[in-house]
Amino acid sequence: MYRSLFAIDIVQYGIDRTMLLHYTSSNYLFILPDDNCHKIVDAMLSTGYNKEFCIACDFSPEFAARLMEAGFLLMSARYYESEEEPQEAAEPEYILLPKLHLTRSALFFENLHIKKSIRRFLALYELRPDAEFDFIVDRCVERHGSDWLTPPLVECIKKIRHSAPHSSQGNYRLEPAASAYPASFALYRNGKLVAGEFGVVCGRVYTSYSGFHDEDNAGTVQLILTTHHLQEQGFSFFDLGMPMDYKTDLGAIDISPEEFVCLFRG
Repeated sequence: MYRSLFAIDIVQYGIDRTMLLHYTSSNYLFILPDDNCHKIVDAMLSTGYNKEFCIACDFSPEFAARLMEAGFLLMSARYYESEEEPQEAAEPEYILLPKLHLTRSALFFENLHIKKSIRRFLALYELRPDAEFDFIVDRCVERHGSDWLTPPLVECIKKIRHSAPHSSQGNYRLEPAASAYPASFALYRNGKLVAGEFGVVCGRVYTSYSGFHDEDNAGTVQLILTTHHLQEQGFSFFDLGMPMDYKTDLGAIDISPEEFVCLFRG
């Protein structure tokens, strides 16, 4: 499968060393499990890599965690060897898509904007950080489909989560963590789960992956209360990933990959 997909190129990196970078036939950077993920990011920035996605084929939790810790947001997709899709009975193949956004949406806490129309709803809800992780992930897949939240990626994320030594253990508090830690935020009204999201904590940054809401305004309330919690717990900013209007309405601004990496490593 991979032999026909990947070609190798050598790129001079830095002044005193050569770094071997691997590219697909379509010029996507291919990341190997043994690669230094932080140096891969450095090389992407220094060479002007102009694609948002890289490609990888290893879904091991150890490799995925190292990608997260380098600043990648992990996505995935089903891969077909030929241009014609195989029969339904065929075993699906999946690729990992580490993403370093060309434009990243970042919400700095001092910029949070809460519309007057939403303020009156805030007191009606209860936010429980780091609660119901597996259920929230499964609901996101149910709501949005598995086009990028593919089965092997979901399994990988859950494995990283359950092997992490710093789970909140029911304290409903999410704190910065040195290593990658998949986490969740659950929003309740009258004891009923009405919205939630999951993402990844690394250092003092929380990166949002996906979310859902079951009633009007609940999604916005969840984002606002999540922002408050992150600020209270000493996070640097709320990484919202791909820019969208509703994120801008909350006060998020667009930053470059260089700015993001600098702040992420901060």
